[in-house]
Amino acid sequence: MIVWINGTFGAGKTSAARELIELIPNSTLFDPEVIGGALPYLLPSKRLDEVNDHQDLPIWRRLVIDTAAALHAEVGGVLVVPMTLLSQEYRDEIFGGLASRRIPVRHVLLDPDETILRERISERISGRDVPRDLPDGELRVRQWSFDHIEPYRAARAAWLDADAHRIDTSSLTPYETAERVAEAVRTDTASVCDIVQTPEPTSETLAAGVLLFDEHDRVLLVDPTYKAGWEFPGGVVEPGEAPARAGVREVAEETGIQLTDLPRLLVADWEPPQPPGYGGMRFLFDGGSLDSGEARRLLLPGPELRGWRFVSEQEAAELLPAVRYERLRWALRARERGATLYLEAGVPLGG
Repeated sequence: MIVWINGTFGAGKTSAARELIELIPNSTLFDPEVIGGALPYLLPSKRLDEVNDHQDLPIWRRLVIDTAAALHAEVGGVLVVPMTLLSQEYRDEIFGGLASRRIPVRHVLLDPDETILRERISERISGRDVPRDLPDGELRVRQWSFDHIEPYRAARAAWLDADAHRIDTSSLTPYETAERVAEAVRTDTASVCDIVQTPEPTSETLAAGVLLFDEHDRVLLVDPTYKAGWEFPGGVVEPGEAPARAGVREVAEETGIQLTDLPRLLVADWEPPQPPGYGGMRFLFDGGSLDSGEARRLLLPGPELRGWRFVSEQEAAELLPAVRYERLRWALRARERGATLYLEAGVPLGG
């Protein structure tokens, strides 16, 4: 199990985490900051200069998942992870990656009053906390911490309050905070995150997606909780299952819509492996148009999907990764022509 302690800079995450490992038997501290500290030894400086925060680097997020999983396998018990996560997309990627390795996550948010938080930031930032060769380092680190208060407030309103167990730490010492966290974990008040545990593939996979359209010919996209980015309704084809029937099953499980006819194949796309992914065959089927009543009855099973929307092709280009958008683009052309296309990496072949 992982106890992920979230909160903005200055909330006291690390101090509470150090106390917490003394209160939870067989627990180990894992601070993802060590991953950030290793990146200058792994990446060229020009790549590091491209981002303002190392969390924006895919390698950081992958290494956090892999390191946490490896450490958990090595020491067992409970990992206590103090780390700010304000991006819901990054939360999905990291927690989903851990869930795929069958590691449950309990998400706790330390949330002092903003006045108290600002006082703590001012008191904490001293010369010993910043690099000596950084000009005006104390002022810059303090301002950097203050600048993250507003994004934290926005994240709370958008998703964080609903996702994590909140603890008001305004008047608590680090030890008292750790006691509250330990109690929340023990009583299941800080419950395991409700997230689909999709196993990590160990070889190429076969997946089936289904395109569903509204009365304006916009296509349905869904926002999975267990991975970053928008997708088509669908999923991995089970062993011995026909792809079209897998698509029908996934549509029913994800949206509540029961397709009465098998959907027509629009594209078969071979997705090449891109480590750490394995790639495989991807099918997109035409599930037809939904009337306004059917669209209003779309269901959202909490553990699997966060949201859904009907989008135009142009809007889809902004939401989907490039490889999925190309697959969609050619599927729409195939639908217009009444044809079926074979693609490799999103490029049609064979006429």
